[in-house]
Amino acid sequence: MEVTVVGFWGGFPKANEATSGYLVESNGFKLLVDCGSAVLSKLQEYLAIDELDAVILSHYHHDHIADVGPLQYARYVTTILNGKGKTLPIYGHKLDDEGFQKLTYKDATKGIEYTSDQVVSVGPFTISFLETSHPAPCFAMKITDHKSTVIYTADSSYKHEFIPFSNKADLLIAECSLYSHQDGAKMGHMNSREVGEIAQKAGVNQLLITHLPHFGDHNDLKRDAGKIFSGKVLLAKSGLKINC
Repeated sequence: MEVTVVGFWGGFPKANEATSGYLVESNGFKLLVDCGSAVLSKLQEYLAIDELDAVILSHYHHDHIADVGPLQYARYVTTILNGKGKTLPIYGHKLDDEGFQKLTYKDATKGIEYTSDQVVSVGPFTISFLETSHPAPCFAMKITDHKSTVIYTADSSYKHEFIPFSNKADLLIAECSLYSHQDGAKMGHMNSREVGEIAQKAGVNQLLITHLPHFGDHNDLKRDAGKIFSGKVLLAKSGLKINC
């Protein structure tokens, strides 16, 4: 399994970059996890729009879904230009039904519901879910191709359930919006100490720190998580590729 960081900023994108978006590939299948602001532009550095096989969304905050609309229109237009195309499945939950209904657009995209207690098969991947602690209904994901396993926390404050959910994963993609001295419980976000603790107690192989803040020195996030987690700690950046 290969993971490419398409976008990693929290809230809004820095100039020429993007918010949450991760391309996960296995056996030639290309899955986009979240589709935040400017993700569509950055995604085209790695593949053509009509090469994308599926999208799955953690929740409906703008920094995770802002480019769904542009992606839908892009698929619609490229189908007209190419004279052929396939409907792109976009997986999302119905706890925000208004957000879910927007996932279907003409014959270009079709919204497909997942629920917290469901295991979904998407191409070579099997995906299970954990509801997170966030102001909007949001789901973490366990994505496996039955050779490797990737955990994506999406947006959440710390919760103990992340530890068994992430057990022995090859890669933990953890939101880290705050520095170790900051408390994100009320905001629905985690700090560097908390993600380090999850990674260490879960015994994951690698930790990718993402959903990064627009302040401070990001190297401090990596350093503080590394004080707790004994494995490899990576800072998200555009184009970073991780083989699991």
